[in-house]
Parts: sequence; structure tokens; C-alpha cells
Amino acid sequence: MLIMHRRAAFGAAFLALVTASTAFAQDEQEPWTFSAAYTADVIGVDARDRSLDWRALDNLDLVVDADLERLTGWRGARVHGAVLVNNGGEPNALAGTLQGIDNIEVGDAAVRLFELWIEQDLADGRATLRTGLYDLNSEFYATDAAGLLIAPPFGIGSELASTGPNGPSIFPSTALAARLRIGREEGGYGQVAAINARASTLGDPDGIDTDMDDGVLLIGEAGWNGPTRLAAGTWRYDRAQDDIRTLAPDGNPARTTAQGIYALAETDLFQTPAGGNARGFVRVGLSDGDTTDFSGGWQAGVLLNQVWASRPDSQFSIGVHEGLLSDKAQANLRDGGDRPASAEQGFEITYSDRIGPLTVQPDLQLIRNAGGLRSADTVVVVGLRVSVALD
Repeated sequence: MLIMHRRAAFGAAFLALVTASTAFAQDEQEPWTFSAAYTADVIGVDARDRSLDWRALDNLDLVVDADLERLTGWRGARVHGAVLVNNGGEPNALAGTLQGIDNIEVGDAAVRLFELWIEQDLADGRATLRTGLYDLNSEFYATDAAGLLIAPPFGIGSELASTGPNGPSIFPSTALAARLRIGREEGGYGQVAAINARASTLGDPDGIDTDMDDGVLLIGEAGWNGPTRLAAGTWRYDRAQDDIRTLAPDGNPARTTAQGIYALAETDLFQTPAGGNARGFVRVGLSDGDTTDFSGGWQAGVLLNQVWASRPDSQFSIGVHEGLLSDKAQANLRDGGDRPASAEQGFEITYSDRIGPLTVQPDLQLIRNAGGLRSADTVVVVGLRVSVALD
């Protein structure tokens, strides 16, 4: 009964937000915009008895952007805020993978303040500074051509996603940060950020972390944006973290520096007979392998836009990913009596199309060596994602 009341209240709030967003959109003179997007997934996982177990989960994004120059006269400044509402099950508990299978899965259902930052224009659009709660994956280690795929490794490399005291500043919990970017949308660019190493925001048990007791994550990326995009980045925590295997003389985990590098590329491949285009991507990352289970990984795939001439919103994507287990992670598995694999591997194929106001996306994934175990059966994941955007 409590769950029903919560969902009824959630639905009423959602309808109110939809009504409000429609009203805002009718006035193009407003110095601020509001948008909402709702996503619901039903995920079936092939369990060890070869039957499908199902989990349902959802995600609501509420986003506000405002031009502070028009609102307050603050020249060259804008503010961005985003709230996440997440509910539902945890399908990866059935799959047992190290990297996850659904990019809206969370450990704890909650309403979270995901982002709240101010961006200041420093040089007529050629340089900007952002400060506040910030999702590093919105600008770093990201490829648009991977955006349709649901598996988390296609969002950000697992060798970085698994670092930090409780993960870096990415979905679903962000941290206070400062980011400087030089360059326009097209052409060469460079960007650097300093981000609180402990991701925690409003909606998490401890709220926004302002102590910085765990230091900061420093990350930099340089590249070229255009029909072909190339980029390379490096990241490092300024304070040592627990080693996953080596012990100090006092018996506690040794402390070592977490750091890594990555590179990515995406480009247009060809035009489809239906009038769309195919865009491919590839990414590779390496890490220290001492503070995380992954010494590196890679992802690659292709996105086809407008698969059918009569369906302008149709999209098809295929991708593969591999998370490379570090020597220490493999040794830890052997200590537990398991036979480790050198990597956990995944394959995904998905199709998306718009039907009325809804976007419907069936999805299929195969995961080999789940949990880093050579003896693990291939995990089969089938899913259906339904989403609606309200701008």
C-alpha cells in the first residue's frame, strides 16, 4: 500500500511538471527552460537455471537551464540544474557482472540533486569555467555514437568508473568540481577539471560532501571535434587510496596512487540507403590496476540513424566492450578458490524507434566471464526500454 501511495504521488508530481514544462515552452522569451524525461526499463536476466528472472526500474530527469545575463544582468553566465528520481530493482544482482548491465540502475532508490553548476564565459565563447555539482562524464571520456547503448561501460570506461572512495562524480551521484574548457564546439579543444574525490550529493545519506578529506580527482582531455572526433585524456587522484591486494606492515591495505589514461575516436562511416548515416566509435583506457579490479578496457560500436526511410526516428546500434582484470584482481579471485578470466566481455545489440510520444527500445546483451570468472556461463540479458521526453 505504501508503494502504491508513493507511486501515485510520484505520478501526480510528474503530471504537474509536464503541465508546467508545456507552459514554459509556449513562451519563447523566457530566459530559462525546463525539460523532463522519463525512462522505464524491464530487464530479463538468464539465471543459472536457464530461466529468465525479471526486474523493473525507472529514471526521471528534471532539468532547468537559465541565462543569468537575461535574468540578473550577470554577463556571460548561465546556470544548469538537474534532479534524478530513481526507483526499481537491481538486475545486475541477477547477472553478477563487474561492469553492470543497465545504465539507470542504482544501489539505492532516491531523489538526488544530480547537477547544479554555474558556467561563466571567459572569452566570447572560446573559454568557459564551470563550478558546482558536475557530472564528469557529460564532457570527459564520452562518445555520442555510444549514446543509444544501455550497458554502463559504453558511458565511461570501467577502469575509471570503479575508482574513488565510492565512485567518481558520475551517475547517480556527483561531487563539487571546477572545470575549465578552452575551444569552441568545432575544432580543437582542451579541458581540465578538479573534482572532489568523494561523490555525494543531496539525496545521498550524507548529503553534499564539502570536506574534501579524500582529496580530488584531477582529469584533463584534449582533442578535435568535427565529422571525425579524436581525444585523449589522463586522470589522477591527488591522494593515495587503498590497494586492492598489497598490505602495509601494520596489516592494513597499502596506499597507492590511482591514475590512468584513455583515448577515443568517432567518425561518420557511410550514408544509409534510407537517408541516414552510420557513425562508429572506439575507446581504450588503462589504469594503475592497484586500486581497482580493472587494469584497462576498451569499447567499440556503430550507431545507425534513420534505419528506415519511412521512420526518421529509427536507430540501430551494436557494441562490444571488454574490461581487463588486473593481476591483483585475478590473484584475489584465485585466493577465493575461483579460476579468473583475463577479462569480462560484453556484446550488445539494440534498436530504438518512436511510436507516438513514446520511444521504444528492445535490447539484447551477452556477457562472457561474468564476475571475472572463467567458469561463469554466458549471461543473456533481454530488455525493453520505454522513454518519453517533454521539452
